[in-house]
Amino acid sequence: MNNPSLPNIYTEAILAAIEASSVIVEVYKEEVEEIIKQDGSPVTKADLAASKIISSRLEATGIPILGEELEKDSFAIRKQWSENWCVDPLDGTRMFLMKNGEFGVCIAHVVDHTSVFGIIADPLNRKLLIGGPDYGAYCLSFDQYLDSNSWQVLKPLSEANNPLQIICSRGYRVDKHIDAICDHIPHGRCEYIGKGSALKFFDLAFGLADVYPRFAPTMEWDIAAGQAILEALGGSVIDVVTMQPLTYNKESLYNPHFIAKISPLN
Repeated sequence: MNNPSLPNIYTEAILAAIEASSVIVEVYKEEVEEIIKQDGSPVTKADLAASKIISSRLEATGIPILGEELEKDSFAIRKQWSENWCVDPLDGTRMFLMKNGEFGVCIAHVVDHTSVFGIIADPLNRKLLIGGPDYGAYCLSFDQYLDSNSWQVLKPLSEANNPLQIICSRGYRVDKHIDAICDHIPHGRCEYIGKGSALKFFDLAFGLADVYPRFAPTMEWDIAAGQAILEALGGSVIDVVTMQPLTYNKESLYNPHFIAKISPLN
């Protein structure tokens, strides 16, 4: 199977993720000062530097950018957008501050409220997970981005793990919601994996985890890239109330509670 020739805008986005990852790793080697934002979440100079790099590259595409560390346009303006970038320049800031390596860069292309292409970078391991329903899903090293023939083609999985592998955040377990999970995903025994940030989607894409339930607040830029990649593999990210796929560029930028799952559980 030949790998796709991606649109130029996606090449720019991949470069943005790689360049942002480089500056994040440089800051990671230092003693990092934590700044608390008005919403109580932490930010560091790595978040801000990565945001600046990504914005600089993506602005050249002419597509509006919605990002965690950027000033947000009002919904009156945003609802007129037919497409936008959805960016988390450093997903997993708390993990970054803990120095446990579980942080990433997330960039998604949203068209008509649907995430159509996603990029998740693992800065320390210099890996990219990319894809969308119209392009397939791939894993590649930072050094391979120009040679699409060297990309690892990811394929839908034929079966789930047994015991079922439930991946969840380091600081948030889902034990009390296990009945709700089983209502959506009938299965046998379950085991938990703890991991921070959107790096969970690497585990889902490679079949190391089967399901990622989230019953606590997240924002659009936390999940949009991962959703496009999972959908390229036949998986899904669904609202636990409506059972519909998550949508983006909403009036509220908070996600509903969701379950992300890989294809054998559909």
